[in-house]
Amino acid sequence: MRFDYSESGALYLQIAKMLEDGILQGIYLPGEAVPSTNELAREYSINPATAAKGINLLVEQEILYKKRGIGMFVASDAPQRIQTKRQGLFYDSYIVEVVQEGLRLGLSAQQMNQMIEKAAQQLQDKEGKA
Repeated sequence: MRFDYSESGALYLQIAKMLEDGILQGIYLPGEAVPSTNELAREYSINPATAAKGINLLVEQEILYKKRGIGMFVASDAPQRIQTKRQGLFYDSYIVEVVQEGLRLGLSAQQMNQMIEKAAQQLQDKEGKA
């Protein structure tokens, strides 16, 4: 995981996102432990309370769970929970804005869909060559 001090946004949210990314990438599998607040604080030179706030956010979202005296662990359905949450954010943050701009430009839903399909195909082709 990489921590970006220049990134905007609260540090605890960055910690939560990094852990989520690690879960989605298979670095932390369901049932496995994640780094402790002290390990995160040491690794990223942040206050342990900040790391704890990021971890507690994921506990509230039922992505992580606590085993008393042992540590924090990845919930069995954590990858699906993260994907569902991020898909909602993707829709709200990107899709709605793209459609609004498309409508302002006089594009139909069909034209926008064709553009999205074209871009997706180009990116898939590009990744296949890499």
